[in-house]
Amino acid sequence: MSTIQAIIDADADGSVHLPLPAELREGKVMVIATLTKVAESAPSNRAIDFLRKIADRGGLHGIADPMRRQRETREDRALPGRDA
Repeated sequence: MSTIQAIIDADADGSVHLPLPAELREGKVMVIATLTKVAESAPSNRAIDFLRKIADRGGLHGIADPMRRQRETREDRALPGRDA
């Protein structure tokens, strides 16, 4: 027996596809499902919030010389073969 909890996007026809663990991919399986609508506005984890903060600040495209910026940001020893 295996318990799976997943948030799955429904297809246009209303069907959902559940990825099965390797040990259940052959033969028949019994599925007992509880369907609950998930709020779209709630972020699923902290990583999404962090990426949104980066995007709100203009993203990373404004860094002309990433190596120089990294050297200025970090004040530790120079890495061998990394400084031009």
